Amino acid sequence: MPRQLTFDLPPRPAMGRDDFFVSVANMSAVALIDGWRDWPHGKMVLTGAPGAGKTHLAHVWAAQSGARIVAADASHDLTDLPPALVLENCEEVAGDAAAEEGLFHLHNACVAEGIPLLFTAATAPSRWGLRLPDLDSRMAQAGLAHIDPPDDQLLMMVLVKQAADRNMALTPNMLSHITARMPRDFAAITALIKRADALALSEKKPVNMAHIRAALADVAGDPSS
Repeated sequence: MPRQLTFDLPPRPAMGRDDFFVSVANMSAVALIDGWRDWPHGKMVLTGAPGAGKTHLAHVWAAQSGARIVAADASHDLTDLPPALVLENCEEVAGDAAAEEGLFHLHNACVAEGIPLLFTAATAPSRWGLRLPDLDSRMAQAGLAHIDPPDDQLLMMVLVKQAADRNMALTPNMLSHITARMPRDFAAITALIKRADALALSEKKPVNMAHIRAALADVAGDPSS
């Protein structure tokens, strides 16, 4: 059967509080974010693997606090200070002298004005490799919230949500098949859903079990998928 060209258009993820599923893997992080008025020194670092839900949880907090969300390496572009601020992917400034300096001065300006700060990163600040000692010491003062690898319940919900973001409907049989074979890894979930969606689009069909098996074989490396 001929396949049509597919375009890798980004999905439009739902980022509301009702769309964020709380499980054992993330409940402590959610509680810390919800308690933002009591953060040590008014700042928190939210860590977790890619796809863990850091950006989603940051949007939930932004809705509560009125925060603006910006990439940490573009923080120097801010011309005015918002009531609260999320700086994403903060480890990416490490080793860039200008970016580290910019983040340091923005941090100090926000602290001086009592503006709460949420930083997101894959790992804790001690592992970023910051070269500016003053920035390193400031980040060490922040609280730390971590999203653990997904348990089965969260894995299922992340699958359902990422599929829904792409207007894909996964049947119970598909979900059971995936969860029995899928690595417990957020990035792998994202790759699986993206691949299954591309296969379905290329055949102009709704996603089916054949697409799921093929996507699992590609992502999980399991030819028996």
